[in-house]
Amino acid sequence: MSLHSWGRLPGAPAAAELALAERTAPLPAADGSLLPYGNGRSYGDVCLNGGGMLLRMRGLDRFIAFDADPGADFGVLRCEAGVLLADILDTFVPRGWFLPVTPGTRFVTVGGAIANDVHGKNHHGAGTFGCHVLRFELLRSDGSRRVCSPTENAGWFAATVGGLGLTGAITWAEIRLRRIDGPLLAVENTRFAGLDEFFALNAAAEARHEYTVAWIDCLAATPRGIFMAGDHLAADAAQDAARSAPKKPLSFPFTPPVSLVNGLSLRAFNRLYFHKPLPARATQDYAPYFYPLDGILHWNRMYGRRGFYQYQCVVPPAARGAIDEMMRAIAASGQGSFLAVLKTFGERTSPGLLSFPMPGITLALDFPNRGAGTLALFARLDAIVTAAGGRLYAAKDARMPGALFRRGYPAFAEFTTYLDPGFASDFWRRIKE
Repeated sequence: MSLHSWGRLPGAPAAAELALAERTAPLPAADGSLLPYGNGRSYGDVCLNGGGMLLRMRGLDRFIAFDADPGADFGVLRCEAGVLLADILDTFVPRGWFLPVTPGTRFVTVGGAIANDVHGKNHHGAGTFGCHVLRFELLRSDGSRRVCSPTENAGWFAATVGGLGLTGAITWAEIRLRRIDGPLLAVENTRFAGLDEFFALNAAAEARHEYTVAWIDCLAATPRGIFMAGDHLAADAAQDAARSAPKKPLSFPFTPPVSLVNGLSLRAFNRLYFHKPLPARATQDYAPYFYPLDGILHWNRMYGRRGFYQYQCVVPPAARGAIDEMMRAIAASGQGSFLAVLKTFGERTSPGLLSFPMPGITLALDFPNRGAGTLALFARLDAIVTAAGGRLYAAKDARMPGALFRRGYPAFAEFTTYLDPGFASDFWRRIKE
């Protein structure tokens, strides 16, 4: 069958599928290269292996152990690599524990979160997901197994965190969970106009809040948006706050022949979203703050049969002008997304050789696939990112030139020494040379 990543871009060549259902089992015999496949939430082609084999990892979905001293701020969860972050949240939030770092969807596997070294709204304090991985087992195509940690097989640990599934298959992992008092967040919402106002809000918020992120109107002549800062409620406040019942997710029922995301619908949505009634302070369940798009299952269908791209970059702190230049180029193109995200990364070093975050400013947007027009816009954005000394996020990419990737990741050559010769992906074949 023809497989797609979350971006649903057409043209992915067929790949056979194999399943790994027991963490102690050997890798199944493969006629061609292997690639671990979690829940298919990567936007581009890092999770695809045309002409090879996809190793289905969702069968490894068991919790193994959880340890925490009474009163400790952190506990240690050991689980198999196919466990979803949603499984962890459903099980442990009622028990007073939360993920130390979470991306914008909970429907990713632990193995995928490690392989892409995902980041969240608290990077300024907590760093990436990989910063909270204590150890894991790596199963190689030659049948060997390595337990990797920052102190044991440390080189393999650094290559596998953010390594895009190319060093072997993770079978189990130990990760930290952090203690919380309940499922509620205190959220502050602030409208802003212009990037200078965003950066002032962001600097103040990062000093006072655990989580920070901004929605930005990608089509406005002057960038404007809503800044959202959040914190887990303390025990006394959580007891006094009423929690509304979580809403049942909606589902986008079909794939339309053309994208429903276009210049007209974007301008209307962005105008309404910016001006909607918005409390300056609110108490809300964690899910809509961290996972706004998870409330609509199969939301990627709205982009139609041609699918969509996501473009996420990071540029150094001194390159604020690059963000402004990119926003102008996007607005002039009339292309963009409903959920455009602007935030900053902190100074904490990511543990992976190919980890995406670095100190700076990151911008992420979805773009309907309009063919040559979309690719021409990306070429302009690539030039701005390159001039600023930035880089793109592989988990969100489906088309970046190999030279841009290799230039943006200084440890690229070192990483190649850890590649498993039996593993490959469409992304790797595209950018390696």
